[in-house]
Amino acid sequence: MPKHTIREITPTDYPKLDDFLYHAIFIPDGEAYPDYEIIYQPEIYVYVKDFGGKGDCGVVAEIDDQLVGAAWARMIPAYGNIDEKTPELAISMLPEYRGQGIGSDLMNSLFALLQKRGYARTSLSVQQNNPAVRFYKRLGYVVTDEKKDHAGHDDFIMVKHL
Repeated sequence: MPKHTIREITPTDYPKLDDFLYHAIFIPDGEAYPDYEIIYQPEIYVYVKDFGGKGDCGVVAEIDDQLVGAAWARMIPAYGNIDEKTPELAISMLPEYRGQGIGSDLMNSLFALLQKRGYARTSLSVQQNNPAVRFYKRLGYVVTDEKKDHAGHDDFIMVKHL
């Protein structure tokens, strides 16, 4: 496996967040991938729209100068929002780079960045049947609520104290 590096996101990376948002969509086994345009639904696009504003932060993973993953957090009124002091986190890996430890490195780097910026915790929303639930629990997230998303899926709201 080629060596990856983690660095803070820069404005030149922001346009690539659209692609990472698409790859963040959980597709259960046997279901077809949705059209790319699904990310432009307002309740989904809020995760990346106008990224780079006050409070937005993130990290990216690179291998040989190619972005292979991103983790970012923002104060947005989205699925995993719990209050005005807790940024909601999103993470995405290109499919061929999943399961190699890069996601854990991304998350831990983002946690450190959030702590440095004075945040006490972060939240996220994840479909209950998404295998990533185990990943988030390993990283210290706990389920604090359950609700339906815009498509009627059962989601967990998870929080991690930093």
